[in-house]
Amino acid sequence: MSQKHGKRYRALAEKIDASHQYAPIEAMELVKDASCKFDESVEAHFRLGVDTRKADQNIRGSIALPHGTGKSIRVAVFAEGEKAREAEEAGADLVGSDELVAQIQAGEINFDAAIATPNMMAKVGRLGKILGPRGLMPNPKLGTVTMDVAKMVGELKAGRVEYRADRYGICHVNIGRASFTVEQLVENYGALYTELLRVKPSSAKGKYVKSITIATTMGPSIKVDPTISRNLLETRTLEAAE
Repeated sequence: MSQKHGKRYRALAEKIDASHQYAPIEAMELVKDASCKFDESVEAHFRLGVDTRKADQNIRGSIALPHGTGKSIRVAVFAEGEKAREAEEAGADLVGSDELVAQIQAGEINFDAAIATPNMMAKVGRLGKILGPRGLMPNPKLGTVTMDVAKMVGELKAGRVEYRADRYGICHVNIGRASFTVEQLVENYGALYTELLRVKPSSAKGKYVKSITIATTMGPSIKVDPTISRNLLETRTLEAAE
């Protein structure tokens, strides 16, 4: 075990068999045991058999998790008139048009997600160099360029998450908090897994889901059996799996 890690981390890692792939419910039980005193985020890391250099294999989208992420999200909406009123009534934290664009150009970015109505994209497009690198640019593929602003505000507030395969084909996604129940974490994980299977590119060759690991913010990684995609709440003993 690397000495770069602290005593607590090494003690937690000793409880985990690094060579074993756990059933989802077993992995979530271990994740909760491995959490700190504060309410850590729980992340799932899916290594997919895709070549993101090919346009049709760029895995990207968003999904509303059944139990959200446990994180409070500040939402900005670029809209005018009736759509601006709908966004405010739905609970958006910032709503505006030219004044919101000017605010962002001045360096005031006090939100975690952004939505825009289609007619606002000409103005929002000017913010590409500011919002793009932060992953905050409204995108029709993610459902954040829409006329149904109220619905999207509600979904983002409830815990809609974005997934995107990086250059190595790995999707890193927050699926909840250590304070969630095991069942809630498993159900969020299952929803994400089902979504990634749904968007599998037809051109992807070989094994699609190569490996899966989960971990808390400061905890050790736990391998999850990628062949288990159904009956996720069933416990599987270590002996039965070997």
